[in-house]
Amino acid sequence: MSKRTALYDEHVALGGRVVEFGGWDLPVQYTGLADEHKACRTAIGLFDVSHMGEFIVEGDRALDFLNTLVTNDLSKISDGQAMYTAMCHESGGIVDDLIIYKRSKDKFFVVVNASNTDKDFAHAVKIKKMFPEFASVRLDNDSSNYTQIAVQGPRATELVQSFSDQDLSKVKTYWFTEGKFSGEIPCFFARTGYTGEDGFELYVPWDMGPKVWRALVEKGTPMGLKPCGLGARDTLRTEMKYPLYGHELDDDTTPLESGLAWVTKLDKKTFIGKDAITKKKESGIKYSLIGLKALGKLIPRQGYTVHDGSDRRIGLVTTGTFAPSLGYSVAIARVESGFAKVGTKLKIKVRDNFLDVEVTPTPFYNKEKK
Repeated sequence: MSKRTALYDEHVALGGRVVEFGGWDLPVQYTGLADEHKACRTAIGLFDVSHMGEFIVEGDRALDFLNTLVTNDLSKISDGQAMYTAMCHESGGIVDDLIIYKRSKDKFFVVVNASNTDKDFAHAVKIKKMFPEFASVRLDNDSSNYTQIAVQGPRATELVQSFSDQDLSKVKTYWFTEGKFSGEIPCFFARTGYTGEDGFELYVPWDMGPKVWRALVEKGTPMGLKPCGLGARDTLRTEMKYPLYGHELDDDTTPLESGLAWVTKLDKKTFIGKDAITKKKESGIKYSLIGLKALGKLIPRQGYTVHDGSDRRIGLVTTGTFAPSLGYSVAIARVESGFAKVGTKLKIKVRDNFLDVEVTPTPFYNKEKK
């Protein structure tokens, strides 16, 4: 039986079409994917992301433990700052991508993907046990205690500020502050998100979620707010070429082949998977993650094969969709590195036909250009 977030009844009341996703009952859309996508790009999109997992990591060795666990270098961030990173197996394959929020030098808040929550926590516990020096680190799976709501779009900050007791203009991108929502509900206001738009992710006590959601809907609707489902969340992140576990990221592929070299600090003293990833880099990266623009009307989908000019298979589509902000279809694909140059003409096999595509710069969607 699928799990339900604290906001399930709110989705039903608003006419959301609920589907099973990663073991959870979540809305795939309300008024329509394109309508919700546009609302997020032009006004405010409201998302229930309470299915995500949250871990608490505390102790005087918490920073050292997390720095051993993940690929990015947490020693580079300050209190109140967040960092995007990946967690790897010793083989170099990706366990998950995650965001770590540094509350203080010995207190961290870690957010992981919903379908990976149990796997991620078991992995973290295993790594902790491998190093006696981390025995004092406290690691708790606190996922059941949080409702997470994402408020994204050009007017998102304006809306969230009207409920916050903190000056959100002082919170830079990938920073956060802790305060109260409506003067009473404890809340993390994190300037993070998955849409390419400005906005905040709000972490509030699980049972307070419906009250926060309703307040945002009531005040935000006249500002252009629309609740958004999983469909719009996916098209928005695809336009930005943001990776999704199970698509661009998996247990068998290293960060170097998944577009995450930028969060993989091989100059760091150590982290799980460093040796395997270093060897992979030294032997040459055979595959690259690229963006493809469709030159025809067909829509590429995950699992479709990518071919060169002679129809030789050179890779696979990891994500493909029609991009509502652009008016044409795009795909993220992992292909042989020799075909990753911008401007290269390739083909995607769509059932019995071939769709002409071109390697294009990413992100696909650029707000400034638009």
